[in-house]
Amino acid sequence: MQELIQKIEHEGEHVGGGIVKVDSFLNHQVDPALTERMAKEMSERFRAAGVGRITRVLTAEVSGIPVALEVAGQFGALLIYARKSQSRIMTGTYYVAEAISRTRGTSSDLMIDRRFLGSQDEVLIVDDFLATGATLGALAKLVAESGARLCGIGCVIEKPAEGGRDVLGSVGAPVITLAKILFEDGGLRVVP
Repeated sequence: MQELIQKIEHEGEHVGGGIVKVDSFLNHQVDPALTERMAKEMSERFRAAGVGRITRVLTAEVSGIPVALEVAGQFGALLIYARKSQSRIMTGTYYVAEAISRTRGTSSDLMIDRRFLGSQDEVLIVDDFLATGATLGALAKLVAESGARLCGIGCVIEKPAEGGRDVLGSVGAPVITLAKILFEDGGLRVVP
């Protein structure tokens, strides 16, 4: 997706340690029109990979929500986001999996209310980044625990050097990303 690649090249900032700041359009301030086009592209790629009926799109709060919501709309599915902290209104029973945040370096439990995900569901996992695969792997574990069928994983940006795609190799579903960031000579290069 050339528009996304250009946006990352012009507005993305490598802040060191393999962390790329794209908060001007993706995960702090959100460009709704670009987000809609990214979701359309992602859903078209999933369909081309044989993904058909989807009942749920799953992400982790917070930064994956905008694009996941748009992808859910493309499939006429419901959006579920796994919570990272428990509030007082969370009184049911939950699927829980641990994930380590790449940008924060902290561990958190991802939680999904069991009422919202079950064996009848066809699920896409959608997030903003694929780096180490820790968060996406935890979300895939939640889907497996629920008995739902994981149909695919989609991310806006992938950092191949961090090996996340290899971590997700055992999920048995297509992994689709819209742009890849390669770190070269202290800078970054973005490719489809």
